[in-house]
Amino acid sequence: MTEMTTDMAPMGESGYHFAVMRRAIDLVDEMGPQASLEALSERMGMSPAHFQRLFSRWAGVSPKRFQQYLALGHAKALLQEHFSTLETAHAAGLSGSGRLHDLFLRWEAMSPGDYARGGEGLTIRWGWFDSPFGPALVMGTDKGLCGIGFSAETTAEATFEDLQRRWPRAAYVEAPEALRPWAERAFGALDDGGTVPLHLIGAPFQIKVWEALMRIPSGEVTTYSEIARAIGNPGAVRAVGTAVGRNPISLLIPCHRALRKSGGLGGYHWGLPVKRAILAREAAQRDAL
Repeated sequence: MTEMTTDMAPMGESGYHFAVMRRAIDLVDEMGPQASLEALSERMGMSPAHFQRLFSRWAGVSPKRFQQYLALGHAKALLQEHFSTLETAHAAGLSGSGRLHDLFLRWEAMSPGDYARGGEGLTIRWGWFDSPFGPALVMGTDKGLCGIGFSAETTAEATFEDLQRRWPRAAYVEAPEALRPWAERAFGALDDGGTVPLHLIGAPFQIKVWEALMRIPSGEVTTYSEIARAIGNPGAVRAVGTAVGRNPISLLIPCHRALRKSGGLGGYHWGLPVKRAILAREAAQRDAL
């Protein structure tokens, strides 16, 4: 077992921007999506120019434009306008062991055996990194990334224990430098044309669901029932929801793009504010292209 302390989860520039975004989400909920830039910035304790600059650096669009993506009903609009049929995605060549929809991901290893053994015999390296969604714990084996967790809505200790419990018999080694290229590519801090290999460690059913999630293009969403149908088990909607919730590689295996058929956000393991922020940012960046 590995001991860790909270100072292992640094708050960098992107994490600070997400902290601002997290407060802004609460204010948009409280004040309504039509709140003016001046009113929002005053409540944030910032000048309008500074608030707009921070918002735009994080989201890629202005606060006023971004508010529509933070609306509580935006998930329904996403389902109506940007629903992803996974068979179409598959036909377009967005799945398999080659380059994926995000262009830099590869899944090169699937290990139900490692999962069944609780990770016994695996060495899992870990480190904390700044991400657009707050401090992120990144874990990886020699084969690729196997875990990403966010601590913005919890604590560093809880995030570490959560991921560690998934593979309790593995050996854990703090080695952020070994993971840095993969982590920085994953979070957009390094654009060198390299890939991010993923080491999927889960039960066979879970891995099927995670593969289906990776067919959902950025800026689009699908439903739990669509995923169940796509993996050939349409009656397993509840089991799909559980597998989505057990996804260990947040963001890269995009469980945040799975919604309820009603248009509800559903759950998110690292907190619904994080899910809303990820979906809103992806939608804004898609529309800004």
